[in-house]
Parts: sequence; structure tokens; C-alpha cells
Amino acid sequence: MNTVKRVVITGVTQGLGRAMVDRFDELGWIVHGCGRSINKVEELRAEFANHDFEAVDVGDAQAVSRWADQVLNAFGAPDLLINNASIVNRNEPIWSISDEEFADVMRINVNGTVNVIRSFVPAMIDAQRGMIVNMSSGWGREAEAELAPYCASKFAIEGLTQSMAMELPESIGVVALDPGGGIQTSMLAACGPQYMSGSPTPETWSRAAVPYILRLTTKDNGKSLTCPRVG
Repeated sequence: MNTVKRVVITGVTQGLGRAMVDRFDELGWIVHGCGRSINKVEELRAEFANHDFEAVDVGDAQAVSRWADQVLNAFGAPDLLINNASIVNRNEPIWSISDEEFADVMRINVNGTVNVIRSFVPAMIDAQRGMIVNMSSGWGREAEAELAPYCASKFAIEGLTQSMAMELPESIGVVALDPGGGIQTSMLAACGPQYMSGSPTPETWSRAAVPYILRLTTKDNGKSLTCPRVG
């Protein structure tokens, strides 16, 4: 008998996260997703009654813990965890970025990833199975002018993932995953509009990316990977 697979995805209300919801739904997976927009979460609930969506700011450790407790108590550990939620700074030299803006990028992109790991991964370890995907970026491996906070956050994800890989038991794996170049999202439109032309939509990207993610195994533990280029 086939067992229903479950995936936890952060940042599902737009962009890559929203597109992945469609793909996992088509494949018969159950999605436990979160996003900061209450209105968009309500729209997802109305469209996907068989899935589970909550309005959660991943940068709020207590909110993430409450969300995780709800999911784990009701359904147990997920088979797959995708840390997708992130934000980008406005294009400015690092010395022009305020303390508040820099802190907010790090709070969501780095602390948020850690909050989700801290809240879900112990249950995955207890279940002795699962894969964790920490979404990185080409800007987590190569710098870009006027995006220092975002680059710093994604470079941090790369290092965090490599260290985490050394700490996990052999039954669990974690990778840092670059989406594979520019994708036509609101984030790219804001910070790198010059890259929008010719870039795939999240829909197109997800049709290659989700199968790629599902082929990952513990043999990939600790790797910095890149989704196949599409579009």
C-alpha cells in the first residue's frame, strides 16, 4: 500500500514556493506550507482543501515552533522539508543599507531557515528518514553589487548546510539548492530586472525543479547543487 508523502515548504504564497505547491499537488503529495500573507494563505486554503497552510513569519521562532507542533502532532515528521522563504534588500551599496533592513534580510533568510530546521528536523531524525533542501542562490556562491545583504544571507545558507550535513545521521540528508539562474519572480523584478528577459516563469521552473528535488537522496548530503536550467 502506498503511503502518502508529506512536504513542508516555507514561502508558499508567491514565486517558487507557490509553483511548487501545484507540482506537489499534481504528484499526490500533501503540502504543509506557510507564508506571511494571511490573505494569500486563505486563497491557498480555498483552492487546496486537502493541504495545510498557515500564516507564519519564519523569522519568528515562537510562531514557527507553534506551527511545527501543529503539523508534527497531527501528521508526524515530513518526508521532505524545503526552506524556500526569503526576501531581498533594495539595491544599494552596503553602507547605505540601514541596520533594520540588513537585520530583516538575515532574520528571514538565515534565522528563518534555522527556526524551521530547529522545529522540524528533530522529528525527522526520530523517524530516521527525510531530506532537507535549503534554497540558496547563484548569489550565494558569487557576489553581486548592491545586494550584499542578500548575498551574505545565501552564502550563510551554503555554510550552514555544509555544517548541518556533518551533524545529521546517515538516514537524513540536506543540500543547498540554487534554483539555477534567474526566475521571473517579484524578487528578481525588484533587485535584478535586467535578468528577467529570457528567464523562465516559476511554473516552468517548477516542472523541472520538483522532479529534480525528488531524485535527491542521502548520497547528496552536504552538496551545493543547482537545478537544471529551463526556459
